[in-house]
Amino acid sequence: MRLNDDLSVRTLVHADRLDWAPSPAPGVDRRMLFRIGEEKARATSIVRYAPGSAFARHAHAGGEEFLVLAGTFQDETGDFPVGTYVRNPPGSAHAPASADGCVILVKLWQFAAHDDVQVVRRSVEGEVAPARPGVDEARILFNGAGERVMLEQWQAGATVEVANERGLELLVLGGGFDDGTDRLKPWSWLRMPAGTPLMAAVGPEGAQVWYKAAPLLHDDVVPFEQSPDAERDR
Repeated sequence: MRLNDDLSVRTLVHADRLDWAPSPAPGVDRRMLFRIGEEKARATSIVRYAPGSAFARHAHAGGEEFLVLAGTFQDETGDFPVGTYVRNPPGSAHAPASADGCVILVKLWQFAAHDDVQVVRRSVEGEVAPARPGVDEARILFNGAGERVMLEQWQAGATVEVANERGLELLVLGGGFDDGTDRLKPWSWLRMPAGTPLMAAVGPEGAQVWYKAAPLLHDDVVPFEQSPDAERDR
């Protein structure tokens, strides 16, 4: 499968309009945003766990990055409530589940080969970033390996600029904004190649956004051939 795999063009997906597609695990469904591959794939998806659902323990040879959008995600290391941001580097393994159900944004097989840092940021954690026009609050979730990952709250009615020197990926978590081409609302996912900054005209409810300033695919991204073929991904 190849879905939204042209990284040279602006891509917008209103994920709330997509149908849920089943995964290999009963009770776990997904809305696919980007994918190159079948079950083992470079992929960005919104994944929904029904209450009591789980995946068998598996490795992430290509790394895994996720943000909990609703509910509580769990594995053998503990609970990850809404707002938690996690990076599990290449070679990590776990048995994901959710007793009460949850929804996550998850990125697979998109780590740089040299990125071996595990990160867990709860909803109120992360370094506070310097103030800039139109932004009420900004927290740095990760800054390394050629990536800067942010969680920001934008002021109602403001115009907010997000620089785009390396590439930009963004998910609206609440509220919304207009980027001059489209109106983005909760679960709108935007990906932009490097070069053009994002200019956001924020709506009357403000906007909460997660975004990543980074190459859309690292030059040294972990290659499939270094992974076991039996790995199963969400």
